[in-house]
Amino acid sequence: MISVLPVEGLPEIREGDDLGALISRAVALEDADVVVVAQKAVSKAEGRVVRLDEVVPGEQARALAGERDPRHTQAILDESVRVVRERAGFIIGEARHGFVCGSAGVDASNAPEQGTLVLLPLDPDASAERLRARLREPDGGQVGVVVSDSFGRAWRLGTTDVAIGTAGIRVLLDLQGSVDPAGYELHATQIAVADEIAAAAELAMRKLARVPAAVVRGLDVAGEGSAQELVMPAERDLFR
Repeated sequence: MISVLPVEGLPEIREGDDLGALISRAVALEDADVVVVAQKAVSKAEGRVVRLDEVVPGEQARALAGERDPRHTQAILDESVRVVRERAGFIIGEARHGFVCGSAGVDASNAPEQGTLVLLPLDPDASAERLRARLREPDGGQVGVVVSDSFGRAWRLGTTDVAIGTAGIRVLLDLQGSVDPAGYELHATQIAVADEIAAAAELAMRKLARVPAAVVRGLDVAGEGSAQELVMPAERDLFR
């Protein structure tokens, strides 16, 4: 049986906080648990926060800002290696990690205070690995970690959480070569397991509930995957 347990009682995360230790004290983990941690909490602990009054907008930012504060737009451009699409001040950017997402992951919601923006971690997979090292069970049991963030999706309304960093789990389930009950051989089916875990955890964490972590229990997904495996290669990207 699969269960999703919110990790409640965590304080507001600040730069320098030992997030792994805080989670360990808040929940009793079991072997093979997957701990899903919201990107905002990870970024805050790692100091990935920028103050708007320290940002100087350039000409491109002013041209693209629309009704948005051009300093906010400049922060998005600073985090983007490529502007994929832009319209009326809204920008879809490719972040340094290869993720294509709204505002290149730069967000003012759930920021530490007014006038600040939260950026994506510099290396979300490394962030997940550091958390995993702090969350290992005292008796030697192992847990997996997913760093999650909300992404929009082409052709679909609404956002869903996806994995931007992982440690200790398989991120993709490759069914190519498997045969379905009707005898058809699957040729291209891959299941984004890490994204499914992130989305399930978000149901327990909830966007505005200030619950930055959840435990997904009952899965057999231990492995050595990376969230970078989920990034569509350029040669297969039909929208690039």
